[in-house]
Amino acid sequence: MKNTIADLGVQSYCFRGFKTNKEVIACIKACGLSATELCGLHADFNNESAFDQVISQYKKSGVQILSIGVQGLAGDEKKEASYYEFVKRAEAGFMSVTFALDRMPACFRTAEKLAEKYDIRLAIHNHGGKDWLGSGAMLDYVFKMTSPRIGLCLDTAWALHSHEDPVEMAERFGNRLYGIHIKDFIFDRAGKNQDVVVGTGNLMLRRLSAVLNKINFKGYMVLEYEGDVNNPVPAVKQCVKQVRKEFSHE
Repeated sequence: MKNTIADLGVQSYCFRGFKTNKEVIACIKACGLSATELCGLHADFNNESAFDQVISQYKKSGVQILSIGVQGLAGDEKKEASYYEFVKRAEAGFMSVTFALDRMPACFRTAEKLAEKYDIRLAIHNHGGKDWLGSGAMLDYVFKMTSPRIGLCLDTAWALHSHEDPVEMAERFGNRLYGIHIKDFIFDRAGKNQDVVVGTGNLMLRRLSAVLNKINFKGYMVLEYEGDVNNPVPAVKQCVKQVRKEFSHE
């Protein structure tokens, strides 16, 4: 496994209360991090004329763009090619995605074609029990239908929401595991989820670390915490602390 602690990033959606990239970059650095997965709130992935300015701002600030997303793919090659172009220019290598159920399998073929052309990997985001790509069984089916250009961005909290064990999912899909959203939920009696600092809810960070070592994980890893919209930095800093503590355990 590559040094995931050193490369740890954060999803820019955590800072959705801040609209400028200058503010987002300041938040990332305040959390003790220097990498991000950039979401559509902080970059217009349809506006190629603005790509270089956004990418340059992060690069000059010392913040690496690991991935973008989550991008919805429906097989519109002309529209979606710009997403891949951003990834290429940012030298990111990955894009977290979801697919339109009513456009499959054609949307897979378009995605594979563009991913091959731009030499990037696509990572399906498993967005919980209400999402058609939220279960391990469906992901297994999709991966049997698609090339290795398409893999998994394992969101650990949404896996819990789907009554899946995220650590077992990491091992099960090891050869198609391209990204991880480290995120944690607790649930009330009605099953409603709530974001918490990672490792303080139902996510077993030390087990996850052991499995990632076992499968020699080489993808990207970002934290995601959606609480405290107007002041997320303190909680994200605690998430960073938890991950570094548990992933460094021998």
